Amino acid sequence: MSSPSEPCCIEAQSQSTLNKKAFFQGVLDILPLSIAVLPWGILAGSMAINAGLTFAQAFSMSAVVFAGAAQLVSLGLVMADASVWTILITIFFLTSQHLIYALNFRKDVVQFPLKQRLGIGFLLTDELFAVGIGENKQRTFAYLFGAGLCFYLAWCLFSLLGILLAQSIPNLESLHLDFSIVAVFILIIVPMIKNRATLVGVICTLIFACIFKYFQFEGGLVLSGILGMLSAMYTAKIIGTVNKGAQK
Repeated sequence: MSSPSEPCCIEAQSQSTLNKKAFFQGVLDILPLSIAVLPWGILAGSMAINAGLTFAQAFSMSAVVFAGAAQLVSLGLVMADASVWTILITIFFLTSQHLIYALNFRKDVVQFPLKQRLGIGFLLTDELFAVGIGENKQRTFAYLFGAGLCFYLAWCLFSLLGILLAQSIPNLESLHLDFSIVAVFILIIVPMIKNRATLVGVICTLIFACIFKYFQFEGGLVLSGILGMLSAMYTAKIIGTVNKGAQK
């Protein structure tokens, strides 16, 4: 005869197996983006050294701040002798999209214990959002943690490589490694274009970004993103209205 505790043990083992599979699936899904961020991480590490940070400070910035675009922009502002308030306001708007990411994951993550929610919040990046978004995507803690941890370790490793290279190769930033930022975001955005409204939003964002860049309008990148979102919302509304009319 089986004891009452045996079904519980079997269920626990089954859940542990599922968690392991979800963890490694998350690692596998984000691995291409983790590799693609190599030049970006090297650039962030080397810029930190060129900005006057020590080895420990440069590595701590990548390990603690863990925000590629924010790190690069803030380091550029520091090198340009910008004020603290200018840096804080710029980084606030630059990373504000993470609020939208968190709201998209809220339905699933709100069920996690506090420690797990804080962990996923720290690991939440554009790349983690890209692999976790979608109707058929699993958003268990094991999956999100596996993907987020993989990307975090890759970022720290590549940043460390950039720090070491900056001490032996002068003017590493002149190699235009910042192009990797564009390449990574192309990998993230293109698979997410699944309807006409999203396509219109992306095209409008690109057009406005180019226009604002040509006229050297400060804050143009943020404004072009807002205009792109508004155009996507308006397009979706028009398409919805047309579809309702066709059904009648």
